[in-house]
Amino acid sequence: MIAKITRGKAIRRLLGYLYDTVKAKDHTDPHLVASWDGFAPDPGRDQDPKAAMKQLTGSLELRLNQARGKGQSVPERPVWQCSVRAAPEDPVLTDEQWADIARRIVHATGIAPDGDPDGCRWVAVRHADDHIHIAATTIRGDLRTARHWNDYLSADKELEAVEHDYNLRIVVRGDRTAAKRPTRAETEKAHRIGHQRTPREQLRATIRTIVAVSTSPEEFFHLLASSGMKVELLRFPSGDIRGYKVALDGDTNAQGQPVWFSGSTLAPDLSYPQIRNRLTATEAPPVSPRRANPWHQATAATERIPHHLAGTDDAAAQAHITAFAEALDALPFYAPTELRPQLRQAALDFERASRSRIQADHHHARALRGAIHTIARQPVGGDGAGIAMFLDAAILAAMAIQRWHAARHHNQQVEATRRTLADLQAAYDQAAQAPLAALTQRRPPQPATERHAQRIRQTIPTHADQILNDPTWPALATTLTDAQTAGHDPTQLLHQAADQRALNDAHSPAQVLTWRLQRLTQRPALSPRARAAQARSSVGVTGQRQDRSGRQAVAPSHPRRSR
Repeated sequence: MIAKITRGKAIRRLLGYLYDTVKAKDHTDPHLVASWDGFAPDPGRDQDPKAAMKQLTGSLELRLNQARGKGQSVPERPVWQCSVRAAPEDPVLTDEQWADIARRIVHATGIAPDGDPDGCRWVAVRHADDHIHIAATTIRGDLRTARHWNDYLSADKELEAVEHDYNLRIVVRGDRTAAKRPTRAETEKAHRIGHQRTPREQLRATIRTIVAVSTSPEEFFHLLASSGMKVELLRFPSGDIRGYKVALDGDTNAQGQPVWFSGSTLAPDLSYPQIRNRLTATEAPPVSPRRANPWHQATAATERIPHHLAGTDDAAAQAHITAFAEALDALPFYAPTELRPQLRQAALDFERASRSRIQADHHHARALRGAIHTIARQPVGGDGAGIAMFLDAAILAAMAIQRWHAARHHNQQVEATRRTLADLQAAYDQAAQAPLAALTQRRPPQPATERHAQRIRQTIPTHADQILNDPTWPALATTLTDAQTAGHDPTQLLHQAADQRALNDAHSPAQVLTWRLQRLTQRPALSPRARAAQARSSVGVTGQRQDRSGRQAVAPSHPRRSR
């Protein structure tokens, strides 16, 4: 059940709409289901509707006129209206049930608390099966203005209880951090000119991408100016920038003027202060003579997100979620053409999951943000293994983010992350196909494969059967052979890969290990002397590794990913 609250100036005009069946052809049998005293005249049932309408209007305006007659200040918009709508799949409620819901709403919002003889006068009108309208004037019997601040949140909370009491559909509720949806006029205008998305949505997506690839506020404004949008900076009297507004080229109002949107009206996290806080917490990527693969860096940072979210610092966790959203925003620009539709949809879906009421401490997420900036400046080609590797880690990170939001009852964010997971899974399946097939074609001879299988059973006993029966096991065996040829110790690499992060969330641990090993083998192999020293130092911790594997076997189960 959802509520929508509006305010107006004239109660007569509102009542005229609620009881109209001529212009409003979808209104059928309008009538009262409840009122402030249970005896209000009902124009929908009275033999003289006009007289009943006049009497009802006078009764609702009585206290308002009394306050004005005494020279008291009254609200500019003293009419309060709350529509309450059931879900399409909900059963049709009776008038008595709607009356109960109306009384609960006016009590919860402070319009007419139970037991308060001075509560506001109100009526509830029903002109359809699936909703009612509650109309009230906000002057109380003692001629004071009703205290109904945060009325929407109060009504929404009461409707959540109504849903449980009446066994109705449970609506996924938000925390007021969602971006503003396009208005009906914006949507209709976009459709008239053949656009699928409104200017508001196009501008929001473009600016989120610009933020994702910017390393400083100065670069953000430079990219903004070169994006093809109309841009206007807003300044304090001192000359310092206080904000910005943008308009889509060609999007004008009836007077031919650009339709401007400030950053904060596009999304709460796109205001200039929010953008500045994120960008000033990010250091520019260092220039290193030895260029590490930026996809590997981004993947390593993404793999650490579940660990960060398991901690107690919610501000740091929110920072990692925000940085993850920026990575998804930037990803379509660096991905192969065939992956871009799924990745754009993943970014759009995750936008809602990227924010909550928790304020992010952005400096905690420098690693991932810096890696994405490096990718923007050092594009990496190849066989697509880099992006497949990143998407593999992104799926595990999204699962952890979904659990984090669920634990904090961020219902809309949980639903948004669920949709994102489907998008990422589709993109991963497509991205991983070619590099995994190439590795499988180079599978090592049977004796080498059997030796690798024995290593798997020794180092990762908990997941050994799952790995060895996986269709992509030959790709992992090839990766182990390549590592051994390059001078690495396969057993040691498997220990490192398994110890990096738990494999419980992975439906295909073989694929996860394949990508982790490919990252680990980018490092120079240890010399024989160094390996001998490492082997001696690891003797004392072998038991710890076995214990760790055992704990993984009984770890709490989480939603499994399908691949």
